[in-house]
Amino acid sequence: MCLSVPAAIAQGPGAPPQASSQFPIASDVRVAGDARQTRFVLDLDRKVELRAFTLADPYRVVVDLPQVTFQLRDGAGDTKRGLIKAFRYGLVMAGGSRLVFDLSGPAKIEKAHVVDAANGQPARLVLELGAVDRTTFVQQLSAESRPQLRPAISPVTPVETTAATPAALNANAATGGAKPDNRPVIVIDPGHGGIDHGTEAASGELEKTLVLDFAKGLRDRIEKSGKYRVVMTRSDDTFVPLGERVKIARNQTAALFVSIHADALPRGDSSAQGATIYTLSERASDAEAERLAELENKADAIAGYNLTEEPTDVADILIELTQRETKTFSNRFARMLMSEMRGVARMHKHPLKSAGFKVLKAPDVPSVLLELGYVSNKDDLRLLVSESWRSRTVGSVAQAVEAFLGKRVVNATGN
Repeated sequence: MCLSVPAAIAQGPGAPPQASSQFPIASDVRVAGDARQTRFVLDLDRKVELRAFTLADPYRVVVDLPQVTFQLRDGAGDTKRGLIKAFRYGLVMAGGSRLVFDLSGPAKIEKAHVVDAANGQPARLVLELGAVDRTTFVQQLSAESRPQLRPAISPVTPVETTAATPAALNANAATGGAKPDNRPVIVIDPGHGGIDHGTEAASGELEKTLVLDFAKGLRDRIEKSGKYRVVMTRSDDTFVPLGERVKIARNQTAALFVSIHADALPRGDSSAQGATIYTLSERASDAEAERLAELENKADAIAGYNLTEEPTDVADILIELTQRETKTFSNRFARMLMSEMRGVARMHKHPLKSAGFKVLKAPDVPSVLLELGYVSNKDDLRLLVSESWRSRTVGSVAQAVEAFLGKRVVNATGN
């Protein structure tokens, strides 16, 4: 979960420069100007195409690029000057990177282009912003200004991923005349990713990395049984919008959806510790659950993703009955998960909670959100980075999955 959004989000901050890269390399950044006009310059090792647009509430400018390897100095995104309060950068999908600028007020994009290398200077991305009033800003927003995430404009070979496309998600399904794979599908959802790195420990560990490591271990453990097919919403450091995570589960007709996270407490608050299991409820079980849901549901804004609600594709007359049954199954799995984890992992003093997490809103897929612990708590963090703890806890979650779905598998196979 994300208590505050660190401005600099890079693919390996502080990493040493590489001699060569499959992708363009961004090596330095400069910001100049004032509250009327501001200029942003990004040094690149080659020319790329870009697409820039604005978003409102809050005021933001988004620049989409082909996949870029960012090798900027630590804290580069903390730059505050003129119209730019801060900026973030990172991978938003295979083949595509993104820059997101938080603005101090409404502005228009006066120029957005990449100039060729010349006179000993590298290729440079140049973004020039000019202050405007609110009315002018809103008038420049159009459907064109709110694109859905898609591959970069430039012809780039996307990296291999199992999260983004139906073809990848069905990689294990039968092809040709082979027998269909009717095993129950479990969708594992490592939270955050790419430009959104979630919480960050004081010692530098990132939530997006911790939960991905745990999710991969859980996937491997579940797949060993051969009883289930596992789908990951992301299997690498890629940003996946919340709505897309839900769609993946629904498109797969998943039997279970498990979202993995690691929380952090507000500064100065160290009273909570241990793992917590959340289910969906429009009314939060307590103030902390409400805080987490509110923060998590803003994750899409971090990547400049359009936050307009997608229309439901389920007939209204069926939604209430379906959701009621799904909620019952979700709560049942949550209790089983708590029972299994208690034997091996430290649990929160109130381990079962509920709130309105968007990622749990598939009306027909039992879903839980598992907070492994608090990266802001030293004892929890020590466990989160421990391979031994991860192995034991992964085993307990896999056992809960078996307890929840095992009977269904037996009934389906007629054994």
